[in-house]
Amino acid sequence: MQQTSVDSLDTLKSRIREFVFSRQWERYHTPKNLAMALIVEAAELVERFQWLSPEESAALEPERREQVRQEIADVLIYLTRLADLLDIDLLEAAADKLEINARKYPVEQARGNAAKYNEF
Repeated sequence: MQQTSVDSLDTLKSRIREFVFSRQWERYHTPKNLAMALIVEAAELVERFQWLSPEESAALEPERREQVRQEIADVLIYLTRLADLLDIDLLEAAADKLEINARKYPVEQARGNAAKYNEF
């Protein structure tokens, strides 16, 4: 398969659509199924870090780093497909959520503090 560059979320979304449609997988790509698949892939990502110390997790050997890279890609692909089906702009949603979090976690209260916003 010829690899073409993906330089934006819109390009990624289009590439995923092509991939899905060419395989006639649309009927399987329901929001419920994609959300479930996303969780499975996130669990596979977590598994790559299981039993590692914080230091080991920050300095992965090349083979494990590639495994993490592949799992992150799977998470991104499922998330992008889910957002596409639900007509959610991922960048807009992320920007909105950052604004919400900025209000919930003011710098003066949250700096250096891992407490949840309702614990300040």
